[in-house]
Amino acid sequence: MTKHSNFPSNVRLLSTKRYLASAAGVGNYDNFNLATHTGDNLDVVLHNRQLLARHFNLPNMPKWLNQTHSNICLEASAKSCEGDAIITKNSKTVCAIMTADCLPIFATNTQGLQVGVAHAGWQGILNGVIESFIAAFDESELLVHFGPAISAKNLEVGSEVFEQFVDKDQKLSAALTQKGEKYHLDIYQAARIILGNLGVNSITGGDECTFAQSQDYFSYRRDGAKSGRMAHLIWIDI
Repeated sequence: MTKHSNFPSNVRLLSTKRYLASAAGVGNYDNFNLATHTGDNLDVVLHNRQLLARHFNLPNMPKWLNQTHSNICLEASAKSCEGDAIITKNSKTVCAIMTADCLPIFATNTQGLQVGVAHAGWQGILNGVIESFIAAFDESELLVHFGPAISAKNLEVGSEVFEQFVDKDQKLSAALTQKGEKYHLDIYQAARIILGNLGVNSITGGDECTFAQSQDYFSYRRDGAKSGRMAHLIWIDI
């Protein structure tokens, strides 16, 4: 379980890792893959999801999303599962997204009465997932925590991606560093810039790298099609 000093005491958030001791030897994709769409053994993944709930004593099973790098933010009570961000005001409702390099963005209002989490890869950022996620909250004063994502050193993109970011907001050029014909994208910094534009400046996290920390995290850039996914969960405890 993860506790952060800037989040209210009644808010719980969790980022899983690629290994879980009690799941040793269970999964095909290095033990604790939680994604059903990666080609892993479905029975193994469903077992891992049940283990997730037991091991971390979740108050309820998470609502899993079908993520498409969209800008769709859902209420957890919605029937639809098509989206890339999810929020709730309901106690003990577990909001969840999955990643393997993309940035998980946890958010809560200052009273811990509304929480959510967003899946913000570079495509989702361009599509406006951060803006729609923040707009879904009732209050403008929010606290944010960044879960583990790929670092700028290991996130290389082409000039067409640089141009799309600059077209979205000139300030986003500060999140891209040119290296020859390519650019390195600091996805954490890009998110900070967009959140700052939205008046959200209380942010923690942003100092990990899923690509480099191979003993801790899955990474699609590093492992390719055989990469599993971590889960990022948030809920109101009381």
